[in-house]
Amino acid sequence: MNIGDVANKTGLPAKTIRYYEEIDLIKPLRDTNGYRQFRDQDVHKLAFLGRARTLGFTIEDCRALLALYEDESRASADVKRIARDHLSQIEAKIADLRAMRDTLSHLIEACAGDTRPDCPILKDLGGKS
Repeated sequence: MNIGDVANKTGLPAKTIRYYEEIDLIKPLRDTNGYRQFRDQDVHKLAFLGRARTLGFTIEDCRALLALYEDESRASADVKRIARDHLSQIEAKIADLRAMRDTLSHLIEACAGDTRPDCPILKDLGGKS
């Protein structure tokens, strides 16, 4: 399969596929003319990577997960640890976003939004209370 076929099958842009090859996540074969020749296993790896990236795993997490996926003697505890660490990061981001939302909601409520120049939003952004 060529890169266009693989892009269609996986839903990944060709640029992303080339990048994954560049950073050694996949290693497609090369024809004598230099064109990439993707095998079914390459397509499967790319679909795996696409799904993992959709879930927000980092490239390094993807590299580790892919290695574990390919290792039939893996311990599922290793996979769970990576997923649990990632979930903790997501939960921390959610907490940060909630705090940002609460602060911004409070500032919006405190602002009269009229023709006066006094604005608690700008005061807060400027570090003034």
